[in-house]
Amino acid sequence: MNQKHPSQEEITEQVEKILEERGRKALEMAKQTILQEKIECEEVREALKYFITEYWHDLARPTLLSLTCEAVGGDPDITTPIAIPMILISGAIDIHDDIIDQSKIKGSRPTVFGKFGKDVALLVGDALLFKGFTLLHKAVEKGIPAEKVAVIVDIVKRTFFELGDAEALELKFRGRLDVTPEEYLHVVRKKAADVEAYTRISAILGGGSKKEIENFSNFGNLLGMILILRDDLIDMIDFEEAVHRIKREHLPLPILYALQNYEFKPTLIALLLKEKITKGDAKTILEITDKAEGFEHLRKLTQELRGGALYYLRNVKEGKNSLTLLVRSILLPLSNWRKFI
Repeated sequence: MNQKHPSQEEITEQVEKILEERGRKALEMAKQTILQEKIECEEVREALKYFITEYWHDLARPTLLSLTCEAVGGDPDITTPIAIPMILISGAIDIHDDIIDQSKIKGSRPTVFGKFGKDVALLVGDALLFKGFTLLHKAVEKGIPAEKVAVIVDIVKRTFFELGDAEALELKFRGRLDVTPEEYLHVVRKKAADVEAYTRISAILGGGSKKEIENFSNFGNLLGMILILRDDLIDMIDFEEAVHRIKREHLPLPILYALQNYEFKPTLIALLLKEKITKGDAKTILEITDKAEGFEHLRKLTQELRGGALYYLRNVKEGKNSLTLLVRSILLPLSNWRKFI
């Protein structure tokens, strides 16, 4: 008998349930932790409150920590003392990225940079970063063995250097139409160090074997790449974000693929170089990228990454279904992109 595959709606509903069950507790504790800080400057206090209560709804990272720990035979509850500081640290990275990219709006919501300006955003990011690292070092008081905390702190430090290097390389892509897909994917792999750090840390917390730790590190890297490439597609189908990427950041991967097609390259370049890109222009860019098979190349690549990620889950006994659903849910936007053309 053929096994019935869940619909997209069912996958989304199941994943939302997993995120609430596994990530909500740590997220709420992170919010309370930072809101208890006494800050005299009203604007910084308001900006911090806005970010942590209205903007930053990061359930995915604590969920990934919980599921990975369980997958290697550990108690998922032990990840909470690490999840709280990691939520704050990842929030700081997000704010700093927005400053670098000059991103004022994301997903219809103003960023801290967009709402409060560069100086306040920088201060809020720094506050989250320092608080996160302080709590990370204090995880020993919550029952995490000192030797594991030392290893985790080292992983986070190395991840920072990898992400910083990726950002520096990415800055060189701004305004360039000659960036190759290979150059871009090199940076994507480095940026995926963020998610890779989470799965590696969690496998260590759960007492995983050396092989399990390496498998989940590889899984996290591939998952991180899929997340970044999914965002490339989402950015392209959002007019404001698409124009921002073209004018102020770097081109999304589907356009880079399309520019390798010499039949469509001249027309596409002419559109990308326009001083003002209209909604009609943005739609035409989508259509040309489609005809030049930019989206198809992205689809094939993400399917390959998905296959690799699932390969590393093949021997997982606990929580395998939940981890598989997370991977599948990330790919859902990539299966619906044609409706935006």
